[in-house]
Amino acid sequence: MREIATRKEWVEAFNKMISATEDVDTLLQMAEEAGDAETVAEAENEYNSLKKAVEALEFKNMLSGPDDSKNAILTLNPGAGGTESQDWAQMLYRMYLRWIERSGFKAEILDLQHGEEAGLKSVSIEVTGPYAYGYLKAEAGVHRLVRISPFDANSKRHTSFVSAFVYPEIDNDIEIEIDEKDLRIDTYRASGAGGQHVNKTDSAIRITHMPTGTVVQCQNQRSQHKNKASAMTMLRSKLYQIRMEEERSKKDEIEKGKMDIAWGSQIRSYVFHPYNMVKDHRTGVETGNVQSVMDGDLDDFIKAFLMGVRSEKAQRQAAG
Repeated sequence: MREIATRKEWVEAFNKMISATEDVDTLLQMAEEAGDAETVAEAENEYNSLKKAVEALEFKNMLSGPDDSKNAILTLNPGAGGTESQDWAQMLYRMYLRWIERSGFKAEILDLQHGEEAGLKSVSIEVTGPYAYGYLKAEAGVHRLVRISPFDANSKRHTSFVSAFVYPEIDNDIEIEIDEKDLRIDTYRASGAGGQHVNKTDSAIRITHMPTGTVVQCQNQRSQHKNKASAMTMLRSKLYQIRMEEERSKKDEIEKGKMDIAWGSQIRSYVFHPYNMVKDHRTGVETGNVQSVMDGDLDDFIKAFLMGVRSEKAQRQAAG
């Protein structure tokens, strides 16, 4: 039924474009015959609206992968650098929450580990909404920050790295066999800013899938049972991703994404000093409005990646 609904949606959208094209064509002919400015302006407005609608449909076609329509699980892990990288993870966490909100998606924090001094050691976010994974898969990779460190008394410039991993959230109707014997389940006390429940009960869950070494954890709920259910969802999603890559006979995308969180592996650079610029190294898209990007304005980067835009450097690397 979902497949039927999806195909029906595409057919209806295509037919709507055909009908709109015929209407604009008729209006243009009327404008040419009439020769008055008002009709010409109306025809131009209709044409521009049609052009935007076609571009939007073409972009949506880029989200036609088998998992693109699913919810997503986004995980941020800081690289080496202690407080510097952990603070950068906190900044990216805020950026993605802003993007999720402005994109009409919903976010639920599955697990969040605070740093000792500042920032985050790690965070996992469930992103819910149509095509959440399709959009967010463009963000998987290493994100590099260059700035004057607020934690350096000598005000020196520092470079920090954070790795973003994105997995499709797996529906219950997709079979991922998990043998209970292959799981190690640990409970621990949830950490946080405070509250009656924090640090009083072992409600947080950490699950290790022994055959693959995959580790997931969740502490956002007060109930240990609910945390375990969320952790199992995360585990199923990660194992599904691994299985799909194996079936495609490609190098495991997850392991490929786990390159050193350092120089040479970044997908995007955020430069705060000595100038302001955010540049995507895969597509060549860049902007000097760093604050807008940090407030969640990521659509230009995501769209360029999904539409297959590649920088000259990326094209040379692919050719090589």
